[in-house]
Amino acid sequence: MTADEFLATCWTTAGDAAPDEEDQRSPLDLRERVEAARQSGFTAFGLLYADLVEAERAYGMAGIRSLFADNGINHVELELLTDWWADGPRRAASDEIRTGMLKALETLGARTFKIGPDVADEPWELDVWAKEFAVLTAQADGVGARLGVEPLPWSNLKTVHDGLRLVEAAGHPAGGLVIDVWHTERAHTPPAELAEVPGSRIVGVELNDADSDVVGTLFEDTVHRRRLCGEGSFDLPGAIVALRTAGFHGPWGVEILSDAHRALPVREAAAAAYRSAAALVN
Repeated sequence: MTADEFLATCWTTAGDAAPDEEDQRSPLDLRERVEAARQSGFTAFGLLYADLVEAERAYGMAGIRSLFADNGINHVELELLTDWWADGPRRAASDEIRTGMLKALETLGARTFKIGPDVADEPWELDVWAKEFAVLTAQADGVGARLGVEPLPWSNLKTVHDGLRLVEAAGHPAGGLVIDVWHTERAHTPPAELAEVPGSRIVGVELNDADSDVVGTLFEDTVHRRRLCGEGSFDLPGAIVALRTAGFHGPWGVEILSDAHRALPVREAAAAAYRSAAALVN
């Protein structure tokens, strides 16, 4: 049996950058981030598209590919497309980013294309969303990647069940879910229900931890107060067993978002994230 592999999701190595900032770009050079991840033990790497655009200016796409290859990174994840269901100016802006992301996925040989739901939780129609999801999934499949949507408890896809309903309605085999245990815990989805998700529909998993009490809004809590795996209240061993039962084989994403994590030098942050997750998975 091969050893479990781990993916440093984009925020885990981003340094002083966060999803609630207007400018979400990492202040760190991509080389520093990738080397920190690899030296910690990660063999897979997640990147925000805005950071990829910056890195391309410095290294070119060929240089980025070499950077990943030289550091043993064999699985690349790119995020996060939103408004893929919208129309008007929002859709036009989203489509421009979509085009760039699809091109980058193909050029880098990236395997995971991560998208978000509607965090405004506006009324939506399943058949419309399923059609849009199917089109985007086919585009991702066409460049060799799988499409994963991440349910968020404050969005229109609040649970893995909501997400799975969309994915199954779309029907494309390359589409599925990114299951973040922070969101499943805060959505009150017990680990036993994760075991019932078809393994073929699990595109990615993200591990982390948190205190039992939510401070502020769910979004504020998830951005500022996550904890390292094993340092909070989540039933991570139960979730890991359930996801294995469902058929997930990795790489296991580790997504740590917190003020404390952002304040650490990137090598310390990456090492702590890897060490705490590996202690539970292996």
